[in-house]
Amino acid sequence: MRVIRSALPAAIAFALAGCALAPPPQGEDLQKDSAPNRPIAAQWTAPGGLAGTATDRWLATFNDKQLEALAAEAIAYNFDLRVAAARVEQAAAYQRVAAGTLWPQVNAMARGGGKMGGDPSGLQGIGLFANWEIDLWGRMRSGAKAADYQFDSATLDAEFARQSIVAQVAKGWFLATEARLQRGIADESVKAAEGVVGLSQDRMRVGVGDEYDLTVANASLYSFRDASQSLDQAYQQAVRSLEILVGRYPAAILAVPTDLPAPPPPVPVGMPSELLERRPDVVAAERRVAAAFYRTQESKAARLPRISLTASLTSVSSELFVLQERSNPVSSFGGSIMAPLFLGGQLQAQVDIRTAEQKQAIAEYGRISTRAFGEVENALSSGFALDAREAFLRQAVAENTRSLELSGIRYRVGSGDLRSVLQQNISLFSAQVNLVRIRSERLVQRVNLHVALGGSFDEKPTVPPPPDPKAANESGTPK
Repeated sequence: MRVIRSALPAAIAFALAGCALAPPPQGEDLQKDSAPNRPIAAQWTAPGGLAGTATDRWLATFNDKQLEALAAEAIAYNFDLRVAAARVEQAAAYQRVAAGTLWPQVNAMARGGGKMGGDPSGLQGIGLFANWEIDLWGRMRSGAKAADYQFDSATLDAEFARQSIVAQVAKGWFLATEARLQRGIADESVKAAEGVVGLSQDRMRVGVGDEYDLTVANASLYSFRDASQSLDQAYQQAVRSLEILVGRYPAAILAVPTDLPAPPPPVPVGMPSELLERRPDVVAAERRVAAAFYRTQESKAARLPRISLTASLTSVSSELFVLQERSNPVSSFGGSIMAPLFLGGQLQAQVDIRTAEQKQAIAEYGRISTRAFGEVENALSSGFALDAREAFLRQAVAENTRSLELSGIRYRVGSGDLRSVLQQNISLFSAQVNLVRIRSERLVQRVNLHVALGGSFDEKPTVPPPPDPKAANESGTPK
């Protein structure tokens, strides 16, 4: 007993010094482990981006106050964001639970008795009991660090969800405007087809036309009316989807613009390596790797002995008999060591589980970061190709408009047939619809590029700094 008592102060001093926690995988090591077949390119391979660091506040570049107000409404009322916020609150609570294990645990116990009490012994008293496990091997600190990184990842996931929801609102806004424009084009085509039917009726009345032309013209008119009805339904569905995003009832009553805005100027895209430090979902995946690493360290430390300091202060009395120990209250102080000897392989199984979870987190990081690179490259490539396609389609619309005018003139004077007029009407309708589709797609791809680069629609910082590594290497003494 004397040996234990004499060694206890030295053990406590050593335990308070703490053992340093190993750092989680990061940087080049994490890149090699997560994606060994994917070296990071020195620059983006797709054309269309400007040199320089990617910027934030991309929503304002569209110069649409109504869109900005709708985005703010989505931030306040979107259901997915409310779910993400609840997950952050949950992670914060787990963080406090894990941090609480570093503090001494103090409990109180009271006991009543006596002749009239329910306890025949007659004992009564009160006691305070304290227990403090010395985190000699870093088990509890590893658990606390895992909770810190898990909270960080939940915060970053919520931020990326916030950016993604605003991006969906912007894209939904443009797609709803596109649907409205396409419906307008279909309505104009219906009017043009009605004019052709009227012209066919006039020609048949004066004896230069026949019933065949009138039948063909009517068939074309009904086809355009069907297209108009279909596009009207698509417009209502696009508006309802937008209303759901901002938390409204899907009544299809939201007013959208009558035309699409001009695309903003090209944006700086930065370097591919910057993406890994800027984009919230990628950094969140990195934090999950760190959390899994510390959970693995926690499970490994659980196989080692636990050292605890204990203290108590009690006061006990009895009305039925005289207690042998007359000093009251009674205090005590001591220590304990508990070492797991045989648990049927449970502790090693926990290590294996946590190790597999760490491997899964590393693979997930590789998947998310590779997907992020692909999204930037695709957005750049699509934007570059759409610029050229829009120029071609504008020329096609102009040429088809002129061809329709000429074919109509030829049909009126009897030097052309109705088939040419109908064909040109269809060609013009197709070119106009495709042009609107390309204009909308250019805006959508611009939004995709901003989100893929990790840009924020506002000035809010998107990536919080990681937990202080120095704090993980200090003792288990609470701060």
